[in-house]
Amino acid sequence: MSEIAYRDRASGELKKEKVYGKFFLEALYGSGLLSRIFSLFILPFIAHLPTFSNSYGRKQKSKKSRTKIIPFIRDFHVDVSEFADPIESYHSFNDFFVRKLKPEARPIVSGEKVAVFPADGRHLVFSDISQVDGFYVKGSKFDLRRLLNDDALFDLFRRGAMVISRLCPTDYHRYHFPCACIPQKAKLMNGPLFSVNPIALKKHIAILNENKRVVTFLETKHFGQALYIEVGATCVGSIQQTFTPGKSYEKGEEKGYFEFGGSCTILLFQPNRIQFDQDLIDTSAQYIETYAKMGTSLGSVTKKN
Repeated sequence: MSEIAYRDRASGELKKEKVYGKFFLEALYGSGLLSRIFSLFILPFIAHLPTFSNSYGRKQKSKKSRTKIIPFIRDFHVDVSEFADPIESYHSFNDFFVRKLKPEARPIVSGEKVAVFPADGRHLVFSDISQVDGFYVKGSKFDLRRLLNDDALFDLFRRGAMVISRLCPTDYHRYHFPCACIPQKAKLMNGPLFSVNPIALKKHIAILNENKRVVTFLETKHFGQALYIEVGATCVGSIQQTFTPGKSYEKGEEKGYFEFGGSCTILLFQPNRIQFDQDLIDTSAQYIETYAKMGTSLGSVTKKN
């Protein structure tokens, strides 16, 4: 399997991702003969039938699964000083996975006209998605109409700005509002559960608009109308929403969380509403993700707004 490189925003360094479940990904999405066989006969069962992901999710909620917590923290260098609760309070691996953090662990960048990343993860930004010739690899066209499955929403956002935030199993898995807003009721769109790891997306970018996803319409104070989409993936037990529709939320307040598994969020803004930070634009133009934490700067209101 080829290495996954990303830019660490804090240090500016280009780093290689340590992939959780690497053998599993290589077997299902690799280019070898065995992988091609697996992709034909095993992958459809895993992705299209919820039985596998549901079963795996239940195992992560069992008391026995808590024995995985300490080795996972050690192997992936998880910072325990950020945890809101002591490790002893986690009765299963999933309890640890959906952990809350101390508020000071994720300070929110100030300024009502500055938007922040909604989650910890590896991010790509695109100022005008109608002009993009690929996300994870050049030429891999993305079908926004299929993602939204709504002609009115497609017309509203087809020339808008897009943020893809990919969460690995090693990340903090609660997601938050990027700016002050009033969210409407979340809409579930069922679909398969393929991996959203770049190895899978480079082979089949349509995964993003096929997988199970939840779409929430946002009325924002300074950024116009926006869409917040959570995309499920292999082994994701469920996508949980903790917000109340119709209620006003401040930037950085929690929207929900993913149960066990890798997953991603997608933000869509109307055209000419947000100016992404230049370092994010430059890195994304090279098809390289930027690792950044929730609460750090994503961009600001365009000057004419």
